[in-house]
Amino acid sequence: MKPAIEYIPKSEVRRLAKRSDLWGAWLTLHVWGVIALAIAAFIIFPNPWVYAASFLIIGSRQHGLAILAHDTAHGVMFENKALNEWVGKYLLAAPYGGDMVAYRHYHLKHHRYAQSERDPDLPLSAKFPTTKASLFRKFARDVTGLTFLRLRLATWKMRKSDEVLPGSDAFQKTSPLPFWISNAVLFGIFILIGHPWLFLTLWLLPLWTWFFACLRLRNIAEHGMTTNDDNPLTHARTTHANIFERIFFAPYWVNYHVEHHAYMFVPCYRLKALHRAMMDAGHGPEMETQKDYGAVLKLASA
Repeated sequence: MKPAIEYIPKSEVRRLAKRSDLWGAWLTLHVWGVIALAIAAFIIFPNPWVYAASFLIIGSRQHGLAILAHDTAHGVMFENKALNEWVGKYLLAAPYGGDMVAYRHYHLKHHRYAQSERDPDLPLSAKFPTTKASLFRKFARDVTGLTFLRLRLATWKMRKSDEVLPGSDAFQKTSPLPFWISNAVLFGIFILIGHPWLFLTLWLLPLWTWFFACLRLRNIAEHGMTTNDDNPLTHARTTHANIFERIFFAPYWVNYHVEHHAYMFVPCYRLKALHRAMMDAGHGPEMETQKDYGAVLKLASA
């Protein structure tokens, strides 16, 4: 990777890399607040259209939990280190089944060896481009829950052997207790509000389906069909996202991935500003970008 100083001035880097406890707290409240509002919307307006919208928004915000947990894995979500670790472990990663500490070890290896043979994420992007039929089957497995079941089966097998399903080690846990405890708390909340069945239909079902579709789209957009070298401007991709895309599958500036690989210590809430700074510095023509996620899917099924 090129030294960060080659992209924008050091003074600008220091400004953008500044961490904020207020930003971290706001985004943590925001992701859970959106989930709560989506659930409340269906309780107040119990019809199929509201359910479908709530389902997709909740799955997107479960992906949002993973995005914010990713920032805590980098140690940049909060200025306070202890707060960053606690929130990352228990309020962000645990509810969707992640382990922030285990993910940190996995993910930093990805940054060190991005798009090389030693990159643990390479199997997720190397399979693209593929055929339209293959791409459809992949997303069909996600939205029907088959990807979730395959991952659970792989986890069970790994306990008995050394076999590893590519990409599944991103979900390995040092302990399953935080997941079970956090989901027991969530189930208790659903019981208290008088709708225990919504724990299945508006928490677990999105987590088993739409969450994985969002992850797949993110993996394709971030590194699919990019260069296999040490240039973060081309071995990652920034995808411009409209309001619809940000609501339903790409929240919290996750689309600015070139910028993240160029400066992985910049918090997600400053990536848009980092994008502008890199563009102002004249790096736009060098950067791998796409106009939207539809354009990425066209590339992936070429």
